[in-house]
Amino acid sequence: MYDVVVVGGGPSGATAALDLVNSGHRVALLDREGRIKPCGGAIPPRLMQDFHISDEQLLAKVNTARMISPTGRHVDIPIENGFVGMVDRKDFDPFLRARAQEAGAAYFTGTFVRIERPEGTPVVIYRDKATQEERELPCRLVIGADGAKSRVGLAEVKDADKVPLVFAYHEIIKAPPKSEIYDPVRCDVIYDGAISPDFYGWVFPHGDSASVGMGTELSSVNLKEATAALRAASGLAGCETIRKEGAPIPLRPLDRWDNGRDVLLAGDAAGVVAPSSGEGIYYAMVGGRVAATACAATLASGRVKDLRLARQLFMKEHKMVFRVLGSMQNAYYCSDERRERFVSLCHDVDVQRLTFEAYMNKKLVRARPMAHLKIGLKNLAHLTGIVPVTRV
Repeated sequence: MYDVVVVGGGPSGATAALDLVNSGHRVALLDREGRIKPCGGAIPPRLMQDFHISDEQLLAKVNTARMISPTGRHVDIPIENGFVGMVDRKDFDPFLRARAQEAGAAYFTGTFVRIERPEGTPVVIYRDKATQEERELPCRLVIGADGAKSRVGLAEVKDADKVPLVFAYHEIIKAPPKSEIYDPVRCDVIYDGAISPDFYGWVFPHGDSASVGMGTELSSVNLKEATAALRAASGLAGCETIRKEGAPIPLRPLDRWDNGRDVLLAGDAAGVVAPSSGEGIYYAMVGGRVAATACAATLASGRVKDLRLARQLFMKEHKMVFRVLGSMQNAYYCSDERRERFVSLCHDVDVQRLTFEAYMNKKLVRARPMAHLKIGLKNLAHLTGIVPVTRV
């Protein structure tokens, strides 16, 4: 009998398992292995500090972000007094799982099938990867950290199927030498309706390789063709392709993360991917941490209502950031004319500084009220068309 069975060994599930083991609980971590989520791989310093990630896990340290408009105009935003770390999920996720296992989590490889309750408490039924036989993991609580379209969520949590999704696709390529069009310490973000009509494309360095991809909510867009167009536009069409990956990404947090009984969702399964940026690793790990906190509280108190703590803690800290980013996505990702204006707005030094302070620290910066006022006025001027689209 385990205290908690964690289904899914990505950043969220592995973090939840590690935290629960470290707080003295008996934990089973179930992962199907072999799946690599398409991901640019950016992690901010706040993540490295909060979750004890050393520089050894980084493939690159990015010091500049380049925003590129539909007409090819660009603005380079320096990352002052720091860097953004880059990881490859192929290596980063196994590292997190191994760390949880070394701490004491029992690790099982297989696919979640269902939850049964023959004696009132949950029993996770999974299909063992090696034997293809169904096996059982009896427990007191279950954390579903098995990604967007979570099987645990669909089976156990009301309205888990209602979250809107972006479909992301990327190709890991062999990185070219440094040149005018590619820089191994720069992330390129491409806002172009020809690549993605409602999201963006990216070129993110990973040391000897790079992630080139895009996302969209529209099923009519051919992801592979759009990525091929992005590679051509970025001068990367001739680079060797190492691997290709695609997956859905949730666009907003679910209204409820638990079933009111014994199941709690975390990470992508709970919908915690930042709007506008699509950033997921940091928020997934925070989601795993608050899920572990809520489960520990429930196990200690016996009150199933304590499972709600996970969503309450997460939204208390990050709801405003998600709201602001969602508003920005709705305002600027709807047309190429708006995307041009967004890149123009990114030329503003106050916008650059406040954006990266918020990204690095994961908080909306409340200092410099005049800077906020100026940004608000400039944002209004662009959205109402008062200023020319190319004005910087």
